[in-house]
Amino acid sequence: MASGKQIVAFGLLGVMTVSLFGFGTVGFSGGMTNVASVGDEEISANTYATALSNQINVIESQTGQPLTALQAVEFGLGQQVLEQLLSEAALNGETTRIGLSVGDEAVRRELLAMDAFKGIDGSFDTATYKDLLRRNNLKEQDFEADLRQSAARDILTAALATGVTMPPAYGQVVVDWLGERRTVSVAILSAENLETGTPIASESDILSWYDTHPEAYTAPEARRITYAWLTPAMLSDKVDLDENALLEIYNANIDSFVQPERRLVERLVFSSSDEAAAAAARIETGETSFEDEVSARGLDLLDVDMGDVSKTELGSAADDVFALEGTGVVGPVETDLGPALFRVNGTFEGTEVPFEEAREEIARQMSVDAATRLIADQIELFDNDLAEGYTLEELAAETDLELGTVDWTTESEAGIAAYTAFQQAAATVTRDDYPEIIELSDGGVFALRLDEIVDSAVKPLDEVRDQVAADFEADALTQALMARAEAFETDVAAGQPIAELGLPVETFDAITRQDFISTMPDGFMDAVFAPGLQAGGTTLIAGDGRVVIARLEAIEAPEETEDNAAIAESYIASAAQGAATDVIAAFGDALRARDGVTVNQVTLNAVHSQMQ
Repeated sequence: MASGKQIVAFGLLGVMTVSLFGFGTVGFSGGMTNVASVGDEEISANTYATALSNQINVIESQTGQPLTALQAVEFGLGQQVLEQLLSEAALNGETTRIGLSVGDEAVRRELLAMDAFKGIDGSFDTATYKDLLRRNNLKEQDFEADLRQSAARDILTAALATGVTMPPAYGQVVVDWLGERRTVSVAILSAENLETGTPIASESDILSWYDTHPEAYTAPEARRITYAWLTPAMLSDKVDLDENALLEIYNANIDSFVQPERRLVERLVFSSSDEAAAAAARIETGETSFEDEVSARGLDLLDVDMGDVSKTELGSAADDVFALEGTGVVGPVETDLGPALFRVNGTFEGTEVPFEEAREEIARQMSVDAATRLIADQIELFDNDLAEGYTLEELAAETDLELGTVDWTTESEAGIAAYTAFQQAAATVTRDDYPEIIELSDGGVFALRLDEIVDSAVKPLDEVRDQVAADFEADALTQALMARAEAFETDVAAGQPIAELGLPVETFDAITRQDFISTMPDGFMDAVFAPGLQAGGTTLIAGDGRVVIARLEAIEAPEETEDNAAIAESYIASAAQGAATDVIAAFGDALRARDGVTVNQVTLNAVHSQMQ
């Protein structure tokens, strides 16, 4: 079982890594400073904005739908982020108060272990580290200070979690529930077993079902909206593509299409050719390894790592290094720094996408970009026309905007209704609002007008007749099957073997709650594992146009296996982690109460506004 210290420290480090490198940082200016503080520990606007932006991006990647900062705040995401930052600030303040910190070596170990900075070979890559910090607007000293603070916080939380355990009985209860085995025999009753055959809905059946189930055929309240819209895709066929321009784009981005062969290389420089030759000889005979020679010079592999390099970047050593087939050590080779040994750890083959193959994608992107610019250039014109009193119909008649109407509900998702900007506008527009140009996420624009509110109403029977008939027939079939199945169930309860019912029969041996039987209807597993069902008992499960008559033949305890033992340990560890998390949260709350919390709502609102 993992200790509380391991569980908590790993979790906090993972959160920090995602926060810093998952999606980038957000920069703010204009005098905004801190959004909150706990005692003397302050939370900057940048820190809050970056954390909120990261969480928004996580949700967008999970749902595939855009989420604005305003929506995030309305959903409570902003408050969740702020609470997390306040808890961290409280713990940071406590580590400072008690003088808890870590040394440079501990920071270095954490840094080298972070996956975000590892190269293709799985080891720490200095260039990746520097580049990633630069792209995230971070300074090395600031990041390493945050890493040191996070490590100190981990020590504190690990100390709080130490000794938090759960009794073995907790895990056994879970295993008993998950691992219980049941043997079940089933007989399957379908429409072909009914003497009356499959029910067919008459006109009176349809009318009666329609009248008694209006909720199933009721259209929700809708907003009837007229809109005019224009997207880059609508203009793509109107964009003239110049072949010379396409070729210029290809050449300007040649590095994206033509990649020279590159090799993963480490370089160990010596002060003399004799020393280099002696080291090469020792490596060749197996007396030492390249790593041994690096260590003997008082260096780490990180110090000699060149990353992946091309021939051009290797200078005079290029021919020797690239002449090697596979991996190994090359040298001594004379370089500008002196005689050196090179170790090749891998090869990236060169690639080339010719213009003819790249043209279609370049043309597509060029068309979209040109159409996007064309739309952007007309936004002011569209707005002016609307301000002068143009109707949407007139605007569409005189421009490239296309007119449309929709009875919009929160369930609408086709066409323009798939855009978040349209959804937001459609949900809030009133009859008194004048149309205005609103931008779409793909560079398009639209304007809309609310024509009327269409009240919720039952759809006319002629529109839903087929569905009504199908619903009636499905219900009638289920009732007929259940009535016949109940008679069979009575016979089985009286002692008739289930195999003698004259129905298709199947037996499932020693199944557990974790099993899935694709041939059975939904709810089958829940029904045969119902707490009140005892050996010899029966139950009926309807679904998919049939009824399953199930008889519970036997109940057995879980097997004593390594898997079940692992499950018990896992649940004990999970429960202990949850308890440890509660302890840490309670401690953080106590610190916040002791040190005092200040929230600058004005700055928070400004951050939310600037993130829109």
